Amino acid sequence: MNKRNGRPSLSEAVALGLVATGAVSIGIASIVGAVGAGIEIFGSPVPVSLPVEGAQMTSLADAEGVAAAEYTQSVVSFETLDAGTRWLLLAEAVLPALATVIVCAALWWLGLSLIRQQVFRRSMVPVLATAAFALVIAGPVAPFFGAIARAQVVEQLTASGVDTSGFWMLLYQLDPAPIGWGIALALVATAFEVGRRLHRETEGLV
Repeated sequence: MNKRNGRPSLSEAVALGLVATGAVSIGIASIVGAVGAGIEIFGSPVPVSLPVEGAQMTSLADAEGVAAAEYTQSVVSFETLDAGTRWLLLAEAVLPALATVIVCAALWWLGLSLIRQQVFRRSMVPVLATAAFALVIAGPVAPFFGAIARAQVVEQLTASGVDTSGFWMLLYQLDPAPIGWGIALALVATAFEVGRRLHRETEGLV
């Protein structure tokens, strides 16, 4: 068994238990949020946040101490929206939630392993690697789906005769933070794999 001598102290066990409980709570909240987003997206009307090309806020134009003010987003609610656009919007909401659930599951498993003093169990590396992969994929893919969906919404408005000159036709905004966290988690998984090998070799020498 991949155990080390000794048991965690009471304070360590409580801290690890709180981490595991917090991970489960965040995972459940992410699932609830994704379900809520799905209900909203496939309901009617469907609110869609569209990026605006710097529309000026005239109400603040003459406000004291304000140099400039502009709108960057506009929420437009649609009575009808094609299924493809809805699915893209759902993917934008669900992929980050799914990645969060996977990461929380990995943290829960890590916390449980630390409590049981079984850090270098064989399943730890694939669990952490899966979480890292989920973050790296969801980070750039989710906003890409959202950008395509919003471009389709603008096309729908244009086809209906609406002046869409104030909206971005296609705006892809990438947040590199999930990718960075995924790479960091991949390095942690590599460290666990190295530690597991060293632990196995040490046990073989005893």
